[in-house]
Amino acid sequence: MAAGESSGASGSVVRRILLGSQLRRLRESRGITREAAGYSIRASESKISRMELGRVSFKARDVEDLLTLYGVGDENERGALLGLAREANVAGWWHSFGDVLPGWFQTYIGLEGAASLIRVYEVQFVHGLLQTEAYAQAVVARGMPDAPRAEIDRRVALRLERQKVLVSERAPQLHAVLDEAALRRPYGDRSVMQGQLRHLIEISEHPGVTLQVMPFSFGGHAGESGAFTMLSFPESDLSDIVYLEQLTSALYLDKREEVAQYQRVMEKLQKDGPDPAESRDLLRGLLQLS
Repeated sequence: MAAGESSGASGSVVRRILLGSQLRRLRESRGITREAAGYSIRASESKISRMELGRVSFKARDVEDLLTLYGVGDENERGALLGLAREANVAGWWHSFGDVLPGWFQTYIGLEGAASLIRVYEVQFVHGLLQTEAYAQAVVARGMPDAPRAEIDRRVALRLERQKVLVSERAPQLHAVLDEAALRRPYGDRSVMQGQLRHLIEISEHPGVTLQVMPFSFGGHAGESGAFTMLSFPESDLSDIVYLEQLTSALYLDKREEVAQYQRVMEKLQKDGPDPAESRDLLRGLLQLS
């Protein structure tokens, strides 16, 4: 898949969120309730909430009716927002993986592909963007012991497709902090773990990747709340988002005070952890032990 296709489709998720936030601001500025807005487009209050959060696609007629309700009569302004609605409905490449991809994760993949900076902290295993194919196979198989081989292969293929964002024309900066536990916990046999460690050493030299290992020797550290991902975007209207994955769903945090707390934790992890060169030495040491 060409980088342009990938970035355009990923950008559609961002445009959906941008359009939703603009519709919310217009509604609130007019003092109109979500219930009243829903009534105007023959929908529920929850549908308006999902639209304003960028969780659903937009019908042009619904956007037109809402803009009329909100008193937006200027043709240029209406045209710009309707154009945003059209662009927001572009299907992403990941829709072809809908058979193995939960809806709550589709949003994340779109955001990940549109981000200009991805910051992650992992403690259980190596982050998906940094996994080798063999390691990914072992992780998926461990997490889904009863799944047929074909489904495991599809999920691994999806993970490898996600990794293409790191070498696309609009590749983000990736800053990953991996707890040493993620590197010592074996997934697959000895050769799988050795291959994964070699891959991390190699990819840590990539100019767009900063990799730090938080060693056991440091003791307790700022990442006590567990794994999380922070996404930042080139669009000034879009705030940073913190992604917290759960067993059957995910949380997306964008409130400034909540994001700021995770920002402080990430900065503390980056400050306290060994720098990338020292982290490579740690990885080499683990490779010799494996």
